[in-house]
Amino acid sequence: MRTAIPDSLPRKLTITMWDFSWYTMTLPGEPYHDLGARFREAIDRGYNTIRICAMPYMLFTAEGKRPGPLKLGNLGEVGQRTRWYNCRGGAELDGHVHLLELFRQAKEHGCYIMLSSWEYQQSPSFLAHPELRDELASIPPEKRFMAIARSMDQLIRFVKAAGYGDRIVYAELHNEVEFGQLTAVGTARGIAENDTPGLVEAMQPFIEEAVGYLRESHPDILMTASYTLNEAYPKAYLARNMQVGHFHLYIKGVLNELMANAGLNDESVPFPNAFVQSLLREEAPPFEQWTLPPGQEWRMEGNPVGMKLIYLHDWADPDKWDLFLYDRYSDHKLAMLQKADDRFEEVDVWNRHDGLPIVIGEGYVGYTPLHAGFEEGPVGKFIAEYCLRKGMKLGFWGMTLCSNCAPHHPFWNDVCWQRKWNRFILESE
Repeated sequence: MRTAIPDSLPRKLTITMWDFSWYTMTLPGEPYHDLGARFREAIDRGYNTIRICAMPYMLFTAEGKRPGPLKLGNLGEVGQRTRWYNCRGGAELDGHVHLLELFRQAKEHGCYIMLSSWEYQQSPSFLAHPELRDELASIPPEKRFMAIARSMDQLIRFVKAAGYGDRIVYAELHNEVEFGQLTAVGTARGIAENDTPGLVEAMQPFIEEAVGYLRESHPDILMTASYTLNEAYPKAYLARNMQVGHFHLYIKGVLNELMANAGLNDESVPFPNAFVQSLLREEAPPFEQWTLPPGQEWRMEGNPVGMKLIYLHDWADPDKWDLFLYDRYSDHKLAMLQKADDRFEEVDVWNRHDGLPIVIGEGYVGYTPLHAGFEEGPVGKFIAEYCLRKGMKLGFWGMTLCSNCAPHHPFWNDVCWQRKWNRFILESE
């Protein structure tokens, strides 16, 4: 059954991802202290859609609003040169008011909001206290999908009651279901953490139940879940009742070589090894000393990024990091472009029967330190442009220019490039 895009929604989506940073970075001097200014900048750059962690579980129970303010923290000194982890912490927000302000600004500026949740991944790491994180973790794996769905239902009801339901372009049950604590429904059955096909298949009935619940509760809003295309897996394992095919593609390629050399995913390799040492700033402290504040260890429990990667991002010399990637890129270039072709074409073939609107919500090289410039430089832009051309040729509904094109990343300052490629998407047939 083909899913028609409602006439009330844009013909093409140009997406900037404000993730959870739109509520973790709200203090004076932080990027989202002034939401109106950020929306004006987004419109000036050609965006029409803001993708967020809407924090459904943090703000709503299955019955309605959670009481009290949202109190936020940080990881101490840890993460201050790592993307998304460099918030100051200490803010106390009325999360419901902040959510409605986001929607008010969206309506005023003619933008749309893409709802998602990072609550079984990173976002609980930035709460001031662990109670909600513990509550999420205590939910049995097979019930986590519906727990998020029921909170998302209440969030959508709240937004509609305030008169902003027409600003929701669609809702994702959760961000990147293959990464994070939702996969416990598979690992509890003995499926390995790195068995992406097995995990996607194991989650299928639970995602379908949750998406079905949201579709029945809000038949006027498109519902889906967020999957990645990083690894190959049969698309028959995807939830079969999604109304949008929402995917992320991190190609990695040369970045995988750097990660492998660093031994981040190999417990048998000492960390930091000689290769890691070769990338570090001279003033880098020993890894053992770069820790969370006492009593704050809970912040990284269940977080898929891990302390080794944060240490590397915090203390790598950006020039040394980028020089390695530039030096080794030529050996990976063709494979990286081929991966973009293969993954997008897999989606296109899978989708020929159902005819879903396809959206690429994140991409394209991978996760890099805050002040590194490879993704924002000529090679990263070339790869992004290659993906954008491919996606528009295949008729995708919407695409992000790059995950780093947002107010909390330096790439936001490259205004001309964003205008050019958002215009390319909007003018594509």
